Amino acid sequence: MLRTSKVFNFTLSLVLCTTGLSATVSARLLAQSTMQTPVAAVSPVANTESAGKTAPNAQLVRRGAPYRLRQGDLIELVFELCPEFNQNVVVQPDGQISIRGVPAINVEGQTLAEVTASVTRAYTPIMKDPVIAVALKDFEHPYFIAAGEVNRPGKYDLRSSLTITEAVAIAGGFDKDAKHSQVVLFRRVGEDGFQSKVVDVKKLLADRNLNEDVRLQPGDVLYIPKSKMSYVRPYIPNSNVFFNPIP
Repeated sequence: MLRTSKVFNFTLSLVLCTTGLSATVSARLLAQSTMQTPVAAVSPVANTESAGKTAPNAQLVRRGAPYRLRQGDLIELVFELCPEFNQNVVVQPDGQISIRGVPAINVEGQTLAEVTASVTRAYTPIMKDPVIAVALKDFEHPYFIAAGEVNRPGKYDLRSSLTITEAVAIAGGFDKDAKHSQVVLFRRVGEDGFQSKVVDVKKLLADRNLNEDVRLQPGDVLYIPKSKMSYVRPYIPNSNVFFNPIP
């Protein structure tokens, strides 16, 4: 009976020792995992970097936004099932288009997809399931206006990025009465406002520094005023004219 008790005590001690060892190992593993936990906290930095990399893509999407119709744009309406309704229409100053067989609809500021939906709704009362395609045929190109004392004043297409000096050159350059030091740039602000800026082109060219040469935006107006000398010149005798005495 005593031997059996000793064996039982030995077995119990062995079990408790093993359990304690397992608990110790588990505690150490838990501590190691706890110590390694901060490493996972670095992951938000990677997410931030990836978010910073995707930001330019989002900006490119905004830049490539669909074109929205403006006054003067020419669009083509093609009716696949009723070609007799095919027509070209111009966006009027009030933003509407007059289309055949139905009342005029407002399309200014809409994309081509939105115009297609608007035209389809307009023809639904007189057509069953109309199939209509809308295409942009022509639009108002970006432009600038050169006025005043240039050799060829007028309205010019703004086909690329231009500066004031380049725009003046396209307009034929300054004429003899131009005041180079007070070129006025008018720029539209909002629907009804303009802001103006005076640019000393004479100084820009004299200093050979075109870093201050302003770049034009669509719709800009350049006005080159007359110089004070131009008002006086008609009263100054022309030294190139010689009078021969009458014999």
